[in-house]
Amino acid sequence: MSKPKFQSPTGMHDILPQSQAYHDKIYNIVKNIVSFYDFEKIDTPILEDFNLFVRSIGESTDIVEKEMFTLKTKGKDHLALRPEGTAPIMRAYIENGFLSLPQPVRLWYFGPFFRYEKPQAGRFRQFHQFGIEIIGESDPIVDVQSILIMYKILQDLGLKDVIVKINSIGDDKCRPTYRKDLIKYLRSNKSSLCSDCEKRIKTNPLRVLDCKNEKCQQVLLEAPQSVDYLCEECKKHLKDTLEYLDELKIPYSLESKLVRGLDYYTRNVFEIESTISGVVLAGGGRYDNLAKVLGGGEISACGAAAGIERIINEMKQVKSRPILREVPDTFFTQIGPLAKKRSLPILEELRKAGLMIGESFGKNGLKDQLGKASRLGVKAVIILGQKEAINGTILIRSMKTSKQVEVRQEDIVKELKKILKEN
Repeated sequence: MSKPKFQSPTGMHDILPQSQAYHDKIYNIVKNIVSFYDFEKIDTPILEDFNLFVRSIGESTDIVEKEMFTLKTKGKDHLALRPEGTAPIMRAYIENGFLSLPQPVRLWYFGPFFRYEKPQAGRFRQFHQFGIEIIGESDPIVDVQSILIMYKILQDLGLKDVIVKINSIGDDKCRPTYRKDLIKYLRSNKSSLCSDCEKRIKTNPLRVLDCKNEKCQQVLLEAPQSVDYLCEECKKHLKDTLEYLDELKIPYSLESKLVRGLDYYTRNVFEIESTISGVVLAGGGRYDNLAKVLGGGEISACGAAAGIERIINEMKQVKSRPILREVPDTFFTQIGPLAKKRSLPILEELRKAGLMIGESFGKNGLKDQLGKASRLGVKAVIILGQKEAINGTILIRSMKTSKQVEVRQEDIVKELKKILKEN
């Protein structure tokens, strides 16, 4: 077979019918859980102002420096395909006057995002995420709610073997001292770092803690830890968070190198990792400075997001399969031109009654149609022939007993429900 003339772009893929069931299951579970916690859905544009991400994520982050898809319009607007969800939602919060609403405002989203990076397992250039944001509350209980909601979603999807990894990176009071000591330590070990981390010492030293290079990992074994520098407020915030997690019996570990790598984070940051594959399935944290950076004043906030493709891979690994499609209880067959013509109004009546009906109206032979009905394993078959079409009747055959009854077409819903109940 020759190679197709056109293929999907590198790192982007079609979501085929057999994968849609996974997306539907994730969406439904997310919606049910976040609705219980009084979150409202928000959809932001796929394209945003380029500078929204420069200001919020940070100019020296990998996302801004290497991974954003950007474009300039004919009107000279500099736009970017959204690489993450928090900054656009905070922009929407400020722009739409959500500060005047009762606080906190709880929002959730589900959709596609874009990053230009090397495609690999669980990483794509177009990927999908769901996320939650709690804006307008400083109490650590909302940090814990963010973790709890993500943890419960993963549990309900069949991903039981997960652990929360958590750290505090401090705030504007205590982080500068930590940052200063970290830079000093990294400079003294500069020759042992990878080339990327050598640059990060000057631009974004906390990002060095994220580096997976083995050389850098060795250097970081004796690096200063952010929890040792926390001010009393940040220390209490972390302590309260851990006590809530203990109360909920959610497994966690304190990870001194966890920083999440985006400039807007303050205090608690966390990830939820599979203990089977080691893959990070969800992550988030507090971002109390983001609104101020975007011109919205002092507004405390916390949120989390999860990667849908990663979750689907994990679901497949643990064999947590969704129902791929609903199988109809009944199959509608028709014989002859007049019967085919009369079939569609009857089928629509059955749909309105909430019945799942299979059909193969493109086929004319009864044998072919009954063959498909048999493969589906339906409980009943409806047969509409020329005689029935003229007389205003219709046949219903039970697949269990092979018993066949003739009923008036206007009684089809009542009689079919009766037969299905018996079977």
